[in-house]
Amino acid sequence: MPATLIDGKSIAAALRAAQKGAIESLAGRGVRPGLAAILVGDDQASRVYVRSKARACEEIGVRSEVHEFPADVAESALLERVAQLNADARVHGVLVQLPLPPHLDAARILACVSPAKDVDGFHAVNLGALLQGRRGFVPGTPAGVMRLLEHAGVALAGRHAVVVGRSTIVGKPLALLLLQKDATVTICHSKSVDLASVTRQADVLVAAIGRAKFITADMVKPGACVIDIGINRLPDGKLAGDVDFAAVREIAGSITPVPGGVGPMTVAMLIVNTVRAAELSLE
Repeated sequence: MPATLIDGKSIAAALRAAQKGAIESLAGRGVRPGLAAILVGDDQASRVYVRSKARACEEIGVRSEVHEFPADVAESALLERVAQLNADARVHGVLVQLPLPPHLDAARILACVSPAKDVDGFHAVNLGALLQGRRGFVPGTPAGVMRLLEHAGVALAGRHAVVVGRSTIVGKPLALLLLQKDATVTICHSKSVDLASVTRQADVLVAAIGRAKFITADMVKPGACVIDIGINRLPDGKLAGDVDFAAVREIAGSITPVPGGVGPMTVAMLIVNTVRAAELSLE
């Protein structure tokens, strides 16, 4: 029997709709949540992603602005713009779209975003809060995955969760969130030995490595929940995740599609964070 599909698109739509009450409440106090995105260069995937964020914001009543720079922009110019946005009371969330051109120090630029406006959750202050179990802004993709698991009714306490990928913006934060829910967590990566033997132990398997159809059916425990965070462009122009969806769906108990799985949740959680940042600004 094919795995149950976890429809991130519909869950994200419901999550965005649930923010309307908070947005109306803020409007009654003279505040409209505002999100500013910084986009550098002509990377098409980044442009599509920023457009989708802006469109989702405008649909729900969050003010959105995009600050575009050429690929050869000086780092000082970017830092100056970040400082301006930090000081702008109309802007409650600031995000720097990644990846940046190689001549720019992404870590330095992200570190200059005010932690109170770091709705992407990439600042060391917010990542440190996550590590310590304190409340802060959590990166959108890991937070979205946790919402998907909750909505699908996936039990985590005492279960083995395997995360394939150790990035600072997805793999590591997600592992911490899973630990907070009392899962037993294993993080795998490019240097992991006999990866398939580890992934086959997973009650919850998360793929976040950026390699199309890398997770095959023989790497999945029957009945497991499989979360596919990858999004890859195939030679024919179609999109594929890190999981061989057609084959793995015959083995797994539940699975997210690509597109329409984790991606919409990332955008929804960005909106949730922006609305919360606007609320906190009034405190």
